[in-house]
Amino acid sequence: MNALLKPDSPEPVAAATDGAAPVRRPRRPLAANGTARARRQVSAVVMKIVAPLVGAALLVAVWQLITVNNATFPTPAATLAEAVKLFSDPFYRTSPNDQGIGWNLLASLQRVGVGFGLAALVGIPLGFLIGRVQFVGSMFGPIISLLKPVSPLAWLPIGLLVFKSANPAAIWSIFICSIWPMIINTAVGVQRVPQDYMNVARVLNLSEWKVLTKILLPSALPYILTGVRLSIGTAWLVIVAAEMLTGGVGIGFWLWDEWNNLNVPHIIIAIVSIGLVGLLLEQALMALARAFTYEQVSN
Repeated sequence: MNALLKPDSPEPVAAATDGAAPVRRPRRPLAANGTARARRQVSAVVMKIVAPLVGAALLVAVWQLITVNNATFPTPAATLAEAVKLFSDPFYRTSPNDQGIGWNLLASLQRVGVGFGLAALVGIPLGFLIGRVQFVGSMFGPIISLLKPVSPLAWLPIGLLVFKSANPAAIWSIFICSIWPMIINTAVGVQRVPQDYMNVARVLNLSEWKVLTKILLPSALPYILTGVRLSIGTAWLVIVAAEMLTGGVGIGFWLWDEWNNLNVPHIIIAIVSIGLVGLLLEQALMALARAFTYEQVSN
């Protein structure tokens, strides 16, 4: 039926097709629309703010219960007091083995940045080559399948043997664990470029450089950024374990050193700090991925 509206009435009227009188259809009150909108807003606030706070409170409650029968485990209040004291001066430096937590976090981030950057410089172009050239893909496919499941820490002794130093060995472990997600996701992104795009490029006789920059890179960019995000998460996991084994300056070494000193509050603070930094890195890369992911707008 077609809805009609009388000039002197705000209510819609349904036209009758069988000669009967029109039937009025009551309009939804504006107050009801406002109430529904307010409920949606409250629900969004609850999901984004209240629910995480409830989860954090539950975690603290469980933590408090653990400390009831375990005197060696610090309470949340005692750990918070230590954290306030620790972060009041995070960048002090009295000796190479006595530095603030800020310097240790920066040292770990520096190693991750170098190893991750080298992996991107090698892995992304190699992924394009594997996805674009079938012979190269067949050549590197078995090698990647063989080496990808190997634990990153298994490569640490090789790094120590080759570089004769702990710092480049840790960077080597970051490099080798970061490169696989970049290679695989980039290659998959290149292989999933629509064939119609490649046919148009062939008809227009575009150069390989224009095919790369105008077709392959924009189409594969979401896949590349997904590989980058996976790689940074893995790199941050590995650097902590590598620094525990190699020593020196870094959040992993600092955590292990605090364990040797039986300073349990500092261990918990290190765990929370590692988690927060990893969360910030992942969120930053997810925001970058959203900024470069374009959705098709339908007219």
